[in-house]
Amino acid sequence: MKTITKIEANRSAAVHRKCRVAAYCRVSTEHDDQMESLGTQKEHYAAWIKLHTEWESAGIFYDAGITGTKAEIRPGLQDLLQACRMGRVDRILVKSISRFSRNTAECLALVRELSGIGVSVFFEKENIDTGSMESELFLTILSSMAEEESLSISRNEKWSVQHRFQNGTYVSSSFPYGYCRNDRGELVLEPEEAEIVKYIFSALLSGKSSCQIAGLLEQQGIPFKNGRHWCDATIRGIVANEKYVGDVLLQKTYTDVHFHRHKNHGEVECYLLSDHHIPIVSRETFAKANAVIRQRA
Repeated sequence: MKTITKIEANRSAAVHRKCRVAAYCRVSTEHDDQMESLGTQKEHYAAWIKLHTEWESAGIFYDAGITGTKAEIRPGLQDLLQACRMGRVDRILVKSISRFSRNTAECLALVRELSGIGVSVFFEKENIDTGSMESELFLTILSSMAEEESLSISRNEKWSVQHRFQNGTYVSSSFPYGYCRNDRGELVLEPEEAEIVKYIFSALLSGKSSCQIAGLLEQQGIPFKNGRHWCDATIRGIVANEKYVGDVLLQKTYTDVHFHRHKNHGEVECYLLSDHHIPIVSRETFAKANAVIRQRA
């Protein structure tokens, strides 16, 4: 007859691994008040994780000054997803669905992927825990609302920008090489850089190629903007920029309903402000230089 002996479990020897909890925070701009909000979010989740003895921190991941409409352009979120895929995270805490994603399809895709690898997401504002969620319906509805809110904000911002385009009051935060902004926000010449711009147009018309001009500027150690190097593309970009004759063309690009940016080839209206600021080259020189570029293309 067989003998069966029951061996009791050694409870004291059992090792219970703590739940590895990460948090994700995001603000859409880098304004001071938003950055303060980001700091508050990070402190809040660090304290919350520490409060639970059965949890251990898997990190606080964040993105600042980045829209929530696209996951691929958010390095903080991508780092978090990579940590999840490597099995380093069991649970994610997020302030709200809109902080996680403002794109319904993307939000659901991320939640499904995370659920598939055993990672739950808790959306604090909506009190939704994907680990105990019986249906995606409620999450879908709230995600759609977040997406619609984002679209509404985008439409309002576009209307405001278009209005400023139409009345000529739009002021871009950027300015081209050869210019700087004065205290009133006006484009004014940056003398040394303006001379380089004149040289570029002159050299191009004398027969030098854009690559040769870039090489000469690099050899002379002349700096370009933001530590970038001179190359064929930068020379061509300068030659094609209407600002060097004192004009400003507004709405060179546009964003579609899926938040993808495109060059404007006539799909939407654009606005030309003539004689907006002091030119660096004449219109005749500008036209001739662009004709040369087109011939060599």
